[in-house]
Amino acid sequence: DYCTSNGIENHRDDPRKTRFYLLVSVFGNLGLLFFFKYTDFAISLINGAFKTSIPLLNLTLPLGISFYTFQTMSYTIDVYRGHLKADRNIIDFGAFVCLFPQLIAGPIVTYGQIAKELKERTVNLDTFGEGVRIFITGLASKLLLANNIGLLWDDVVALGPSRISSPLAWLGLIAFGFQIYFDFSGYSLMAIGMGKMLGFNFPDNFNYPYISRSMTEFWKRWHMTLGSWFRDYVYIPLGGNRKGVKRQLINLFIVWFLTGLWHGASVNFILWGLYFFVLLAIEKTFLSAWLKHHELISHVYFLIGILIGWAIFALTDLNILGAYLIRLFS
Repeated sequence: DYCTSNGIENHRDDPRKTRFYLLVSVFGNLGLLFFFKYTDFAISLINGAFKTSIPLLNLTLPLGISFYTFQTMSYTIDVYRGHLKADRNIIDFGAFVCLFPQLIAGPIVTYGQIAKELKERTVNLDTFGEGVRIFITGLASKLLLANNIGLLWDDVVALGPSRISSPLAWLGLIAFGFQIYFDFSGYSLMAIGMGKMLGFNFPDNFNYPYISRSMTEFWKRWHMTLGSWFRDYVYIPLGGNRKGVKRQLINLFIVWFLTGLWHGASVNFILWGLYFFVLLAIEKTFLSAWLKHHELISHVYFLIGILIGWAIFALTDLNILGAYLIRLFS
C-alpha cells in the first residue's frame, strides 16, 4: 500500500497507471484477507457441495487482519481519489497501519482522521487523564459487565434448545445482546482511551444503539466506523440511492452480504448479513414512514428483530440455530 499509493502520487497525469496501482492495492489486500480468513471456508463449501475431501489448510489468522486490511485499502483509495497525498514517510505510514490501541478490534480509523496527529500531536496531563478515564470505563464494561452477563448465555447454549423454555431462550438472547454490546463497546472505549493517552483522537464507535426504533437507526449507532467504511467505499461508489429503488436494493444486498462475510468465515454470518438486508430493504421501501408514527410499536419491533439477529450471529451450527429459533416462538 505504501508503494502503490506513492505510485499513484507519482503518476497523477496517467489515469491508466493510477488505476493499475489502485487495482494492485485492492486485489492485494482482499487477496491476503481471503487467503488467510476464507480459504478453509471455501474448501469446506466445495467439499460439502461436491463430496470431495480437499484437506483444510488450517492457517493461523494474522492479528487484526480484518481491520488493517480495510484501513490500508481505504488509504490507497483516498489517495487515488485525491482526498489525500501519499505519505512519503514509511515510518508514519507504518504507525498508521500498526497503531496498536485499535488494531485488533477497532474502531476502524482512516488515514485522514489521524494524518495530522501522526506528524505532530500534543500530550498533556489533562488529555492523558481523560484517556485513562475512558480506558477504565471500557475495561470495566468488558470485565465487570460483558463477561458476567455472558455467563447466562453460555449456560443457555450449553443446555441446548431442546432443554430450555421459550422465556429462557429469549432471556439468553437478551444476555448475549448485552454481552456483545458491553464487550465490543468496551474494547472500543479502551482503544479510544489509549489513543487519547498517546495524543490521538479516534472516532466514536457506539452511540446507545439499543434505544433505536428501527434497524436503520440501529446501524447508524452500532459499530459506526464499519458502517461509515462500507458507505464511503462500497455503497456510494456502487451508486448509493442515486439510481432508483431497484439499484439501491441491489447495492444494499451487496453491502450486507459483504458485511456478514467480513464478520466471519461461516454461513451463519452470511445469513446474518442477509437478514439485516431484508429488514433494511423493507424499512426503506415502506415501513420506516409507518414506524415514525408508532413509537412504542417501533421499539418493540426493533428489540425483537435485533434479538433474532443476535441468535443468527451467535449460533454457527445451522441445525442448532433452527431449533433455537423454533424454541423462541413455540
